Amino acid sequence: MRSAEGARGSRADQADQRRAELLDAARRVVLERGISSTRVADIAKATNVSGGLIHYHFATKDDLITAMLRVTIDDEVTRLGELVRGSGPAVERLDRVLRYYIPRSRTDQSWILWIDAFAAGLREAVVQKILLELETAWIGAVEQAIQAGVDTGEFTCDDPRGAAERLDGMLDGLIIRYTLHPLVLSRARLLEHARVAASHEVGLPRSAFPAAG
Repeated sequence: MRSAEGARGSRADQADQRRAELLDAARRVVLERGISSTRVADIAKATNVSGGLIHYHFATKDDLITAMLRVTIDDEVTRLGELVRGSGPAVERLDRVLRYYIPRSRTDQSWILWIDAFAAGLREAVVQKILLELETAWIGAVEQAIQAGVDTGEFTCDDPRGAAERLDGMLDGLIIRYTLHPLVLSRARLLEHARVAASHEVGLPRSAFPAAG
């Protein structure tokens, strides 16, 4: 009995490992080719396996891409929750969320992936759904960070949800500009825009936020 259960567990572990390898390969290929141009055959070649094996784990390309994007979302949402619930004054927690939102560089793979997904989402419903989940999570995290400051009296904001939506929309646009035109908009200036906008939304002077970094 124990032997059979161990064998089933081993096979399940192997299947999970194979799925993880395929998702990692899908991410690499998508970053290179783009979501719309990526084929199952490209991912099969990148992992040196057959297309049939990929379809054993993922029925369609959409299933594979959805799973790959969802892993990325889950990781980001987990990290966002940690930042919102972290220690320190509300302004520090909000600033940490803003800094996490902003790409580390113009080659930040997560943002390259999401910018490509924005374009693919115009025509692919499955990507639209994933993007909505991501946007909802991001806006929710910013809203929670602002609401926490309102609850403790550190912030003044009559509409934390609206403030979060405005910050999210502004940052999306600026981040695309930063990624495509790094000589026009530096990361430091992008972060400054975020802090100035956030200070207006929560009723604090700009000096309440960090000066740089």
